[in-house]
Amino acid sequence: MFPEYRELMDELKSADSRFLGLVERHSALDQKVRNLECHAELGTHEEIETLKKEKLRIKDQVFAMVKKANATRMTSA
Repeated sequence: MFPEYRELMDELKSADSRFLGLVERHSALDQKVRNLECHAELGTHEEIETLKKEKLRIKDQVFAMVKKANATRMTSA
């Protein structure tokens, strides 16, 4: 997720437990969706769509936090 911000995200994961939790939750949802889509786990189409929407919501939150941290970093430099 956001490879162009990998270094900044690593810093945020170390410094911000909320950020770390969001990234971990996104990763867990991503794995769950993949498992459901390849039928490694049983689930309905509706369940998959709900999980994808939650994953996207979290990704939006993560991106907002990254952009804010990046802007702060840029003004400090």
